[in-house]
Amino acid sequence: MFKRHHQVFTAFRVLLDVAMVAAAFAGAYAIRFGSPRTFPYPELPPTRETLTVGALALVLWPLVLRSVGLYRPQRHKSALDEVFGVFKATVLAGLLLVAITYFAREDRYSRGALLIFTALAFVGVGAMRFLFKEVLQALRRRGYNLRYVLVLGAGRLARQTLEQIEAHRELGFRPVGCLSLTRARVGHKVDGTEVIGTLRDLREVLTRQQVDQVLVALPSRSFHRLPRIMEICADTTVDVKLVPDVYQYATLFGGLEEFGGLPIVNLQSVGVLGINALAKRAFDVILSALFLALLAPLMLLVAALVKIGSPGPVLYRQERVGLDGKPFRMLKFRTMQDGAEQDGPRFAEPRDPRVTSLGSLLRRTSIDELPQLLNVLAGDMSLVGPRPERPVFIDKFRRHIPRYQLRHMVKAGMTGWAQIHGLRGQTSIEKRVEYDLYYIEHWSLLLDLRILARTLAGGFLSRNAY
Repeated sequence: MFKRHHQVFTAFRVLLDVAMVAAAFAGAYAIRFGSPRTFPYPELPPTRETLTVGALALVLWPLVLRSVGLYRPQRHKSALDEVFGVFKATVLAGLLLVAITYFAREDRYSRGALLIFTALAFVGVGAMRFLFKEVLQALRRRGYNLRYVLVLGAGRLARQTLEQIEAHRELGFRPVGCLSLTRARVGHKVDGTEVIGTLRDLREVLTRQQVDQVLVALPSRSFHRLPRIMEICADTTVDVKLVPDVYQYATLFGGLEEFGGLPIVNLQSVGVLGINALAKRAFDVILSALFLALLAPLMLLVAALVKIGSPGPVLYRQERVGLDGKPFRMLKFRTMQDGAEQDGPRFAEPRDPRVTSLGSLLRRTSIDELPQLLNVLAGDMSLVGPRPERPVFIDKFRRHIPRYQLRHMVKAGMTGWAQIHGLRGQTSIEKRVEYDLYYIEHWSLLLDLRILARTLAGGFLSRNAY
């Protein structure tokens, strides 16, 4: 029943997309060939040519949207994910349309009109998809357009699965019950969902209850039951999904991948790569150069005050550990007496006698860290990332704090997710690691901008900086 509804649903989405593409083509025609007409098209293009290109666009757009998977069920994706998919499809469809109209015909259609059309098609289809998604999610929160889920399992993994279903009610999944491994759990509840039987009752439950999807949330030691489960489900039309128990071992970027057609569960992967790494590097270079230009007078003034205030160099170069665990020399304005660490490195403390009077002010305002903009420009650091630590302390932390070394999957930063939440100085290292790993796994340029904005709005000031 649900699959038949989905076919009607898909047909409706195709019609909406075609309508938005037609409106975009009409709009582009009006903009490009409306009065006053612009060079080099003082005359309107032939009506037959316009209708041919328009018909081609109406056929091409749904085909490309389908090829990138935008007519498959999108419940698990956000509205922004869907808009990004529309962007990719629009670029591909636009290039195909240009190629066909340029190489298949002697009379080339207006490039300006095609460019305007492609932009309008993205705006129209993307906006309609976004609105459609938001309306659907609102309806699902109110109990419409639901998919009913049967969870196989009643332990830790089943509980986590049900928690996620409840946390994302906008996706439209509702549990009808759980089936446990043993009869002793029947009648009890798992995160508010009743255990309505055991795995032996699977066929009966699928027969007497409306179930659209079966979620297998069994511990790995029970995977030998999968053949029998699949044999029973094969006699029905339900979808079957497996929640892999191995995710308990995942660290960063855990997920499902494909290797030559073989599905592989990824438990740990490298951080920011490819185009994302290039985008983050461009972001760092542009902003660090801008900040250096704007802050040059302040930095020159601070350098003079440091030099006048106490004997020793203006800049302090300290070995820190960055990307891939490689050391680099981090720059700071000197805030301690020269030779303050001749007895060995140790953390700064409140009212530390080694800190100069000017150094105390520089530390509290984080002005002492401005020279690190040069580290960012040179590529040793990033504007945003986990704060770098000294090798001598890392050797200690990595032995006692699980996953500490994963912080080095990205470049160290001048500021970070942990710092804007007050985790600086003598604060919990474990909590800092937790926040750093959250940042790495959820990285985006938008998140970097948020962190920078909060840092500039007051994050430089900290009562924990000594």
